[in-house]
Amino acid sequence: MPEAQLPASARPRAVAAERAAALVAELTATTGTTTSVIAPATGDVLHELPVSSAADVRDAIARARLAQLAWARAGFAHRREVLLKAATRILDEREELLDLIQIESGKTRGQAFEEIFAASGLTRYNALSARSVLKGRTRRGGVPGVIGARIRYAPKGVVGVITPWNYALSLAAMDVVPALAAGNGVVQKADDQGALSILALREIFIDAGVPAALWAVVAGPAAEVGEALTDEVDYICFTGSTATGRRIGEKAGRRLVGASLELGGKNALIVRADVDPAEAAANTAYGCFAAMGQLCVSIERIFVDRPVSAAYTAALVERLADPKVGTSLDFANDYGSLASAAQLARVQAHLDDALAKGATVLVGGRHRPDLGPFCFEPTIVTGVTPEMSLYAEETFGAIAALYVVDGDDEAVLAANSSEYGLNAAIFSKSVRAAERLAPLLQAGSVNINDGYRAAFSSFDAPMGGQKASGVGRRNGPEGLLRFVEPVTVASMTGLMGFPRTGAEFVPLVPLMVLLGRTFAALRIK
Repeated sequence: MPEAQLPASARPRAVAAERAAALVAELTATTGTTTSVIAPATGDVLHELPVSSAADVRDAIARARLAQLAWARAGFAHRREVLLKAATRILDEREELLDLIQIESGKTRGQAFEEIFAASGLTRYNALSARSVLKGRTRRGGVPGVIGARIRYAPKGVVGVITPWNYALSLAAMDVVPALAAGNGVVQKADDQGALSILALREIFIDAGVPAALWAVVAGPAAEVGEALTDEVDYICFTGSTATGRRIGEKAGRRLVGASLELGGKNALIVRADVDPAEAAANTAYGCFAAMGQLCVSIERIFVDRPVSAAYTAALVERLADPKVGTSLDFANDYGSLASAAQLARVQAHLDDALAKGATVLVGGRHRPDLGPFCFEPTIVTGVTPEMSLYAEETFGAIAALYVVDGDDEAVLAANSSEYGLNAAIFSKSVRAAERLAPLLQAGSVNINDGYRAAFSSFDAPMGGQKASGVGRRNGPEGLLRFVEPVTVASMTGLMGFPRTGAEFVPLVPLMVLLGRTFAALRIK
């Protein structure tokens, strides 16, 4: 059927399928083989993705190294203008980006827009912040007046970025854009399920003035493509599972190159006794089930204070009793689809295991193939105990467990009883009381009266994990500083020379001791 005759809801999928061929042509891939990418909404093949090889990775890195030299020399002002243009273009091209994100991931249009807003905002932030964060600075010399010292920041070179499928566009921006702003080249391994979104984002940056060779995208099996990337780059960024992150971190350590790793989470929400139950339930539903829980910072454990537990639980059940689940490319749905058969199987396995061992479904708990092959109702489970997979393992899907606790102290201890420490949330009418609790939680980010978006959208603040949730930080000045090497340049002013022989030390030692005592007394650093 010609595109003009297709139903309105089908036209964006047809357009995306046509665009796929043009986008994947920009991959660095010469193997001649492809892999089929499945559309979550239908279960059908969306497109065939070319597969890269280790040789393709090495070639992309070599070309990025050459392009990086000119990009670094171009300076902050040039990079700022290019990136600002890209930030605007992301918003201008939002309709196609929304279609691609939805078609690849299965999430709702509203949650897809979060990605676009984040990518544009992050690009603008890094464009405008790079110079102030990374410009050279004067530092105090060892002997003021005698020694002058200055620090400058040199780009790492070529940064490797390994991006997952779940938030492909925004997570790419979080790592790729600050690397570019700092003067680096990038070779990115895209997950098969998110490659179109990443390639469309890259196209926008190239149109804005980023040299094509400076940001290369490869795709293929982790055992070959991911390993080759980690073997060659000057810094590696990875977002994904803790198990894979450990292996990447070990390899980076052996090579003595830096790495930032955002890994798994079993994120906790504390619901204090003073909340409005209906408002807290609405925020909980979104914090748990945006992108159907397939987000590293999604809430999976809810600890509700006993005095409000009955009212809050009833409100949460009511909120999720008739969820608007679907895969349409518009704003009609509140919840989307799981991304794949593998994701559906994991969610179902965690639920079946919990129910077999005595847990109870409060709401949801059903696969909904009538709405889409991988659709699943948002599910709240109670009675979860340590022998269940759902208790400690990251589900990364449409299930959250609810526990009743007695007071703040018990809630904090329960929240911290996890190997993970990525994100956490506190719901309370008293922001001051929640702020007092927040530092007690072992998490890289703590959101008050929101599940994850408050921290996720704070581009000037660092984001990352504690414990098994990773190392390093993205966003903020910290997110830029990871992509540079600090270089200290120190010089003698000529006012006085350092001793070079034993005899020259004799008259200078008393003077240096006097200087040291004077500096200490005057609190001079």
